[in-house]
Amino acid sequence: MFPSVDGRLAILAVLPTSFFVITSLKRFIRNRQNKFPPGPVPLPLLGNILSLDTKAAWLTYTEWAAAYGDFFFVRLLGQEVVVINSQHVAEALLDKRSRIYSDRPYLATVEPFGWSVVFAFVGYGDEWRLSRRLFHQTFRSDSALKFRPMQIKQAREMIVNLIDDPQHYHSHFATFSSSVAMSATYGYQTSPRDDPLVRIVENALAIGLEVVTPEKAILLKTFPFLLKLPDWCWGSSIKRDARTSSDRMREMTDVPFQYAQDHMVENSALGQFSMVAENLQRIEKQDQTSRSLFEGALKKAATTAIIGSYETTTSTLMTFALAMVLYPDVQRRAQAEIDSVVGRDRLPTFEDRTSLPYIESVLRETLRWQPIVPLGIAHVTTSDDTYDGYFIPKGTTVMCNVWGITRDEKRYPDASRFVPERFLDVNGALTDDNPARYVFGFGRRACPGRHAADASVWSAIVTMLATVEFSSAKDDQGKVIEFTPQFTTGLNHSPMVFPCNISSRSCAHSELVNVFRTEV
Repeated sequence: MFPSVDGRLAILAVLPTSFFVITSLKRFIRNRQNKFPPGPVPLPLLGNILSLDTKAAWLTYTEWAAAYGDFFFVRLLGQEVVVINSQHVAEALLDKRSRIYSDRPYLATVEPFGWSVVFAFVGYGDEWRLSRRLFHQTFRSDSALKFRPMQIKQAREMIVNLIDDPQHYHSHFATFSSSVAMSATYGYQTSPRDDPLVRIVENALAIGLEVVTPEKAILLKTFPFLLKLPDWCWGSSIKRDARTSSDRMREMTDVPFQYAQDHMVENSALGQFSMVAENLQRIEKQDQTSRSLFEGALKKAATTAIIGSYETTTSTLMTFALAMVLYPDVQRRAQAEIDSVVGRDRLPTFEDRTSLPYIESVLRETLRWQPIVPLGIAHVTTSDDTYDGYFIPKGTTVMCNVWGITRDEKRYPDASRFVPERFLDVNGALTDDNPARYVFGFGRRACPGRHAADASVWSAIVTMLATVEFSSAKDDQGKVIEFTPQFTTGLNHSPMVFPCNISSRSCAHSELVNVFRTEV
């Protein structure tokens, strides 16, 4: 005999309460048995989510670090999270215990928004190993050296664009970033401006970067039905955004890959090789099944290379430009070093790098001052662990708060200011402190393209400092246009376009630019 309607309603009312009681009881028992890291007191069911700025979670985590230390524990709804705010702790766990900390947490937005083609979000396993191996073969430190002539060439082409069309400097930074990656990955040479493949990349990333973080993904994990709402229903915007993002990511993955396939013979005859072409040639004699698996991993590696280069390099150059406008004394000292070491009758090359320590310190401070991925990409524990007497359960999301590391006043006094000298000793030599050791991630999930990215940023920065001047924009009356820098949120933290004047440094530099204007 079936229960009455009132009986069924009573059962439905009791179920959530029972679930809450059971969950709370399990946590109480476990908490009595294990000592968890300190952290803010969570609310029942909601945890600490209401206290968190989900658009810029690194700011909240940095505030909590002041109260709870370099290693604390929070709950976001039902998800347990450990936040690391120290390079020392990050190295101790993510580097030295990478066997436990190399997996990725489930992010409910990755698959619906089309980001499963990025192997940075793939779980630790055979598929990830193959994709990373293909990536590593092309972009490891010794292999990345072959891209240096191309990176210098693209940096000089960017200078021409900046001088001819300074108002669209962000677009020129993006074209430079994409051109390096497109050439190395697909053998594709981008147009100096308004390249169609660069536009495809920009469109694909416009939505996804906002939602592929644990703080944003938790909404869809908690309410998965949002992806099934009809388009006319309130709350269905996330479904429409997911569909658009997925289509754009598919286009970004397939179009350049197809280009590489179609131009393999042609580029090979010209002596131009790329990651995709070289690997496709290796698998021509494999069976169809092996070839399909290999191509899938290769597509993930290629797509990751494009996204990684576009976001890291473009955002870093935007940060550099902002710093030069806000701190003109730094720009003048950097230019003086270039003029002293390189002179004014040629442009810097990679052979000059070791002789330009202040330029190196500017690069380091650019990475530290406004870290572009302030929380990195989350890790997850694959087994229980204990650190410093505290229990970290299996399945815990582990966040490394890079922003918190850069705001350590003991390590970086007056941390909010752009001060390259903090990386130089009393003799003007570089110190051992290099932010590249933490901004590119830790352990087995550290960015495998960091060597190529470092070279791209250095070539762009040193070429810009040698040839152009960044200064405050002025209105029609000649008054400086004041502004407050605004930044993007989500996975990426990048300055938005700001008022800025870019001009050639002098007549001599204009003539130098004209020389290589004919070359590009």
